[in-house]
Amino acid sequence: MNDETYMLEAIKEAKKAEELQEVPIGAVIVINDQIVARAHNLRETKQSAVAHAELLAIEKACEEMGTWRLEGATLYVTLEPCPMCAGAIIMSRVEKVVFGASDPKGGCAGTFMNLLSDERFNHQSDVCSGVLEKECGELLSNFFRSIRLKKKEEKKKRNDAKINLQ
Repeated sequence: MNDETYMLEAIKEAKKAEELQEVPIGAVIVINDQIVARAHNLRETKQSAVAHAELLAIEKACEEMGTWRLEGATLYVTLEPCPMCAGAIIMSRVEKVVFGASDPKGGCAGTFMNLLSDERFNHQSDVCSGVLEKECGELLSNFFRSIRLKKKEEKKKRNDAKINLQ
């Protein structure tokens, strides 16, 4: 299989997050052409700052493989990893990271900074960016557009209610 095939699996995970009103980010981990773990964002559901798709997928992969060293693994994720996730990728020895949409405000796989290729760390990961970038980016854009629209509608309802009380 190719990068796009596995990214489509990560997109499926992102859509699961979206159904839960979570930011739609999904991840899968592949070793020897087999998906060994899949996960999606659960920060709101778990009320946990560390329930990112990448971290949850890494944890599942470690359990599945019986080791914390994910050598030979490729992580596919719909959004460029943040600093926390990049750290976990380095510490778990993920060989390659493939992501869809770039994150200009916090992406640590080359956009904002590149922790994954920093030779000061004892491990570096190869990075491939922009795989199904449009599809991944649209998932996020549509999600946040929907949230802004809901907030605007709620504000209008509150204002209308105030006017009716006067």
